[in-house]
Amino acid sequence: MSEIAFYHLTRSPLEAALPKLLDKTLQAGKRAVVIAGSPERVEHLNGVLWSYDDASWLPHGSAKDGHPDEQPVWLTDVDENPNGSHFLFLTDGASAADMDAYERCFELFDGANVESVNTARERWMAYKSAGHTLAYWQQTEQGGWSKKET
Repeated sequence: MSEIAFYHLTRSPLEAALPKLLDKTLQAGKRAVVIAGSPERVEHLNGVLWSYDDASWLPHGSAKDGHPDEQPVWLTDVDENPNGSHFLFLTDGASAADMDAYERCFELFDGANVESVNTARERWMAYKSAGHTLAYWQQTEQGGWSKKET
């Protein structure tokens, strides 16, 4: 069973939180696939990852870039893992059929969006029923993360 961590965005948008989590993923020597809600959202996130920090570089690509096997971070709007990722990041309510194909899954959801929160609650219950190990992380006042007991 995969470890699934819910990241409740309360202080910053996905565009600020995702690059930091992906940077930590790469520092841990892991690959990641990020599934977004649409092709337009993939392109938006692609731009964000190129420009989020002038002092660092986050290697990534999407179908437009090609060569998924060479990309440590793959951005997509379909349920795929063409770069052999260990970590899965689900954004915009996107889902994946085979959670067990990954070591860890990160469900990132916007705490200011009622629909997003409700979807996260439904998924929590479904993952729990399926026997996955679950964790819940909430943003702190400073924008970091605090693991909450569930």
